Amino acid sequence: MSAPGSSGGITRREALKLGLIGAAGLLFGVRGGRAWTAAAARPATAKSVIQIWMWGGPSQIDTFDPKPDAGYDYCGSLAEAIPTNVDGIQINAKLPLLAQQADKYSIIRSMNHGVNGHETASYITQTGRWPGRLVFPCAGAVVSVFNGYDHGYEGIVAPYIVLTQPQGRFSEAGFLGQKYKPFATGGDPGKQRFEVEGIVARGITDERQLGRRELLGSLDTLGDAMSGNPHFGQHDLAEEKAYDLMLGDARQLFDLSQEADELREQYGRNTFGQSCLMARRLVEHGVPYITINYKGWDTHKQHFEIMARKLPEMDQGMATLLQDLSDRGLLDSTIVWWSGEFGRTPRVMWDPPWNGGRNHHGACFSAVLAGGGFKGGHVVGASDARAEQVEERPVYPLDLIGSIYELLGIDPEGPLPNPRGLDVPVLSFGEEDVKSGGRLHEIM
Repeated sequence: MSAPGSSGGITRREALKLGLIGAAGLLFGVRGGRAWTAAAARPATAKSVIQIWMWGGPSQIDTFDPKPDAGYDYCGSLAEAIPTNVDGIQINAKLPLLAQQADKYSIIRSMNHGVNGHETASYITQTGRWPGRLVFPCAGAVVSVFNGYDHGYEGIVAPYIVLTQPQGRFSEAGFLGQKYKPFATGGDPGKQRFEVEGIVARGITDERQLGRRELLGSLDTLGDAMSGNPHFGQHDLAEEKAYDLMLGDARQLFDLSQEADELREQYGRNTFGQSCLMARRLVEHGVPYITINYKGWDTHKQHFEIMARKLPEMDQGMATLLQDLSDRGLLDSTIVWWSGEFGRTPRVMWDPPWNGGRNHHGACFSAVLAGGGFKGGHVVGASDARAEQVEERPVYPLDLIGSIYELLGIDPEGPLPNPRGLDVPVLSFGEEDVKSGGRLHEIM
């Protein structure tokens, strides 16, 4: 871990002395789990996670790891870096609003797993596991196990929400099964009225919906006869929750028109900006895990034209989210995790058919962490002069996800409850995983 403006690494002991690691803060794992055991007993500092998933893989060199001296073949039209409100930290000039929020987040510039395929890289980055015999659950599903309905969650919506579409890269719930799959809202929060797909029937009034329910109930003679049956009781509970989403308090939760127009403008009147606002509302209502699946970052072609649109949109939405969470006293208990499945090749592909594109790059990429116990205003690790390879202190998905679990009060080495009765830990720090190609060697 490097202090702002520093080029050299420091030890975990030194980091603790400097206050860079808070209570259960940036504790990146050690083989065998020795670093996790003591910290796992500490109280949780985070209640919720907002995962900003940069679907397709964002360019590290064009976002949080700029290399202005690398030259045109690497930077293209995005060569300019700007200082942030933290001395010694620079980010790309297309992110001026985030530059003024750098004291709230820390940047990891040495993420890597070496995989360049979307499906496998997405699985590794979101589960902390390498592909094998079992399909393990992603972080959102694991949080739903430990902090969801079975452990006191009483929210009016599911404990794991995806805004707005699931990726389809792998099964988010893995072997945990359907119960722990996320509730994907569908729809578009950027529209004038955000309607959760599959819940609100188009063109049908609330009164007509209620009338249909009453008619259905009057015809349900089997349900009346089996009212004491526990299986029918579960069916009735599911029906009640569905109607609450259509007509009750849950529907109101998804109604962004309740927010001030000025604030909605600050977030940006687009799908991503309004998804960030929706995520803040879900955090306010106690939802433990929200993923924003932010499309459009798989820029094999015309990368710079796409970035001219996407970077300002991301800058506005994410910066406003951090400030809004902070203003409402929610950032201290909410982890914001920004990352994609990998980065993009620093060297630009100028030739046709790419016309200025960037390919997949799993050897070195960036991630951003804020809130919930993570310290802001710091840089972890370093890439080389062209952001092609990790130069200092590699960080792996296992390390990042383990730290998030710890801040949520989940023991990364503890058993993972599951309906199949499998004897598996939440995460594995053993030699078998190290030898599987994960390069999960000791990094502290």
